[in-house]
Amino acid sequence: MRAIGTLAHRLAILVYIAFALFPLFWLVKVSVTPNDLLYSEGIRLWPSRTTFEHFRFVLAHSDFPLFFRNSLIVSLATAFAATTLAGFAGYALSRFAFRGKLTVSGLLLVTQMFPLVMLVAPIFKLLSPLGLTNSLTGLVVVYVAFNVPFACFLMQSFFDGIPRDLEEAAMIDGASRFGAFRQIILPLTLPGIAATVGFVFTAAWSEMIFALMLISSNEKATFPVGLLSFVSKFSVDFGQMMAAGVLALIPACLFFLLIQRYLVQGLTAGAVKG
Repeated sequence: MRAIGTLAHRLAILVYIAFALFPLFWLVKVSVTPNDLLYSEGIRLWPSRTTFEHFRFVLAHSDFPLFFRNSLIVSLATAFAATTLAGFAGYALSRFAFRGKLTVSGLLLVTQMFPLVMLVAPIFKLLSPLGLTNSLTGLVVVYVAFNVPFACFLMQSFFDGIPRDLEEAAMIDGASRFGAFRQIILPLTLPGIAATVGFVFTAAWSEMIFALMLISSNEKATFPVGLLSFVSKFSVDFGQMMAAGVLALIPACLFFLLIQRYLVQGLTAGAVKG
């Protein structure tokens, strides 16, 4: 019975993995399918003939490299700024007792309860007089503002999981509060920082609502908005759109490969205190 249960458990995991990865498989499949076979062959697991023409067109004859660069700039800047701010805020919430601490935490939580679409018009009204519409800087400001609250909660949980005795011992030995933070706490929090950076980077990379509403020119458009360029009034070029989607997965995959050493540790580091 135990062997049957183990087999059933593993089979369920395989089914779940197949279900989760099937959209990615279909994305790749459509991206290498010639246009004349997209509709003529019906539903097949793999086309009878493949081509890389869609990738060549996207890289050489479209604005995808520009969209790609803009998204990379915005996502990296957002991840760096939001994680830095959330790190200091999370440390303060974790280590210091001050008046209004619960109120601050509650307000940060409340910001996560509003649908983003409700805030498009007010944010546009705020950014327009400042000249931050149709600007990558404006997008970074908006993305940082929306990602800092949740990132702050993440960082606070990671700091809560580090014993206070470590930095207190360092301060007894003569280190300042900031010195103890930099030399003792920060290295121990690298897994948490990696997890927070990964979360913020992914959120900024895939965000579309504000990028669509705040950006009005192709020169400043990010990748999610750029995908709309493959949709015309009467047709959709699915092959080129899927090829662009496959290419857009590359930086995210490389990014997570670079931080995977810390990512798994960071996702569980703040789960248990002490």
